[in-house]
Amino acid sequence: MSILEIRDMHKSFGKTEVLKGVGFSMEKGEVISILGSSGSGKTTLLRCTNFLETADKGRILVDGDVIFDAEDKAKKTSAQIRKAQLNFGMVFQQFNLFPQYNVLENVMLAPKLLAKEREDYKQNKKDILSEIEEKARDIIDKVGLTEKLLNYPCELSGGQQQRVSIARALALNPKILFFDEPTSALDPELTGEILKVIRELAKKRITMVIVTHEIGFAKNVSDRIIFMDKGVVAEEGTPEEVIDNPKNVRTKEFLSLINQK
Repeated sequence: MSILEIRDMHKSFGKTEVLKGVGFSMEKGEVISILGSSGSGKTTLLRCTNFLETADKGRILVDGDVIFDAEDKAKKTSAQIRKAQLNFGMVFQQFNLFPQYNVLENVMLAPKLLAKEREDYKQNKKDILSEIEEKARDIIDKVGLTEKLLNYPCELSGGQQQRVSIARALALNPKILFFDEPTSALDPELTGEILKVIRELAKKRITMVIVTHEIGFAKNVSDRIIFMDKGVVAEEGTPEEVIDNPKNVRTKEFLSLINQK
């Protein structure tokens, strides 16, 4: 059974149709990279899957369960949306850290808010918060930032801030981790440290969907490549099939332009 399945997803903004029937599925532990030129619908696909936007048509299934169906017109409560979102962790282009919180507090924030909804929170508050902090410290160590635990975002480099973003996304144990151009806001010399973290996650068989223009990285870390063009999946296959031997004309043009840069 697929851990994630997207069926016939459509999304328009005004008269502009951005997604025109996108569909794919992935297995647990699989890494998929999504390539495509600006405006092809890559980010919109992630945002609709993560409920940051609402698709106009289509279905989303996680572990075989339908968590979104555009034909279901019943209005979802904020609690229902939040529950669906917990299936996914999102790492954005911009780091979106809270400047008033240090690294540890940024990573602990969402788990602490979620813990308050537990029936036993008041009774076991101390133990629950201690467990959350222990886990946050462990995740921060895994992304190589133990020495920056009490630093604030303004005291970190761009690469360090993005590593905090990754730690924050992992803190809620998402089933699938999304990356939306995780290195696009970084100087070239800082890109390598983020790609290294993602490679380590791939070795641990964390299920990931990565929107990226880093072709070499996508080839090395991905089980499959999806190439999007004008709101549809134009080509899909292994890195060797899509990157080394593309069949789609638009894929060939895109790779040629990237290689010239």
